[in-house]
Amino acid sequence: MSTSVTALTLGELDKLPAHSRRCVFWEMDPAVAEDSRDFSDPVFEKEAWLSTVLLEWGSCGQVANVDGNVAGCALYSPPSVVPRATLFPTSPVSPDAVLLTTLRAEFPYQDKEVAHQLMQAVVADLVRRGVRALEAFGIRFDPPAHALSERFGSMTLMERITAPIIKSSGPTMSGALAECSPETCMIEADFLEEVGFEVVAPHHKFPRLRLELNSDHGWKEDVERALDQLLAAASMAPPARIGVR
Repeated sequence: MSTSVTALTLGELDKLPAHSRRCVFWEMDPAVAEDSRDFSDPVFEKEAWLSTVLLEWGSCGQVANVDGNVAGCALYSPPSVVPRATLFPTSPVSPDAVLLTTLRAEFPYQDKEVAHQLMQAVVADLVRRGVRALEAFGIRFDPPAHALSERFGSMTLMERITAPIIKSSGPTMSGALAECSPETCMIEADFLEEVGFEVVAPHHKFPRLRLELNSDHGWKEDVERALDQLLAAASMAPPARIGVR
């Protein structure tokens, strides 16, 4: 089985896994979306968001392939362009950090190898760009029932975080929402800790974790190999379009 990871580009947005391509759990504030009657196409919204980040900030995704089949993806960006990042009880993200929002291996490739290779590619890209740290909001399961009472306006904070983006009777939209929740769209805190992240803002359900990119987490050789692969791919790529970083 041969696994490769490549950076997401403007011309390859359709290569994202199906769920990640239409999921806007992170990219839209549920309260704002609820007031927008024009929001009906999550694929369009996700592609518009990705295109903007790619053009204005640069690389924001890595896609894994196993023997030519899409096996998973990772998405990351400045926290300022991630609306839901402001809603957590452990917000805000540190000002010197990039936010990892998605790290997802697809069936039947849901093993640690694909996830680890995606992480290596993300870290290699950010190290090359001089980013100091990577942070993520992890999820822990089965928190104590009494711990879910934080308030946010007229809703509990948990209700606001877990709220669907918008209500719709359309088959495409309702299907997308049925698949989107913190449990399906967030990264398990245990996995983040396993690959070197440390909790910097504890919480029973949504801790914020941080990975320092200027220190050795026991995978230096893997990151260096991923960097070599990125540089080799860049040397073979056609000239970048004007305005693309």
